[in-house]
Amino acid sequence: MEAGKGVTLTAEEQERIQSAVQRAEQQTRAEIVPMIVPRSGSYRDAQHWAGLVLAVMVLTILLTLETLWLPWGWHAANAAWLVCATLLVYGIGSRLGTLGPVIRLLTSRERMQHKVRLRAEQAFARHAISQTRERTGVLILLSVLEHQIYVLPDHPLGQQVPGERWAQIVQAVVERLKVQDIVGGLCEGIEQCGRLLSDVCPARPDDNPNELPNQVVQER
Repeated sequence: MEAGKGVTLTAEEQERIQSAVQRAEQQTRAEIVPMIVPRSGSYRDAQHWAGLVLAVMVLTILLTLETLWLPWGWHAANAAWLVCATLLVYGIGSRLGTLGPVIRLLTSRERMQHKVRLRAEQAFARHAISQTRERTGVLILLSVLEHQIYVLPDHPLGQQVPGERWAQIVQAVVERLKVQDIVGGLCEGIEQCGRLLSDVCPARPDDNPNELPNQVVQER
């Protein structure tokens, strides 16, 4: 598996996730939809802030060390050079602001959580997860850039299960993500979700249709 701007799953990894969904759904009438997206927001302001911070730092250093690079004093050419250097550094910083670690450094966790939640809500509607017979769809969204997981159950399930139980599923996934095991983390979340929902809406013998695809959904 390769993680960069997105996540590329091998056929074996896709099969592993699909098998985890099949096993989980054998215990419950719920429909579990795993999803992986490279990011949930554009965070363009991070580019501006990275450029601004780097430009101010370099400008401060240049002015502090003025006597080293301007031994004969100021003149117009020096001022023009200083402006050009500052603009160049701003451009470099803006480029750095597109990198995941820089975005996470310059963006609040609350804002990223908000973006992931919005992406999950959009995906829930776009992939018709609410269209199951008994409104038992559950989306497990992994957003790679933000290093966040979001579990979004359909409204009836959300009312039946306390929020801390969903939080336990999220934490189980996060523990695997800490060691860069994206597929293992997603499978762990799916399995825990199946066990949880087997108590809330257990499978009925001979009446447990597979209403949604079991394959992991991947979007750009």
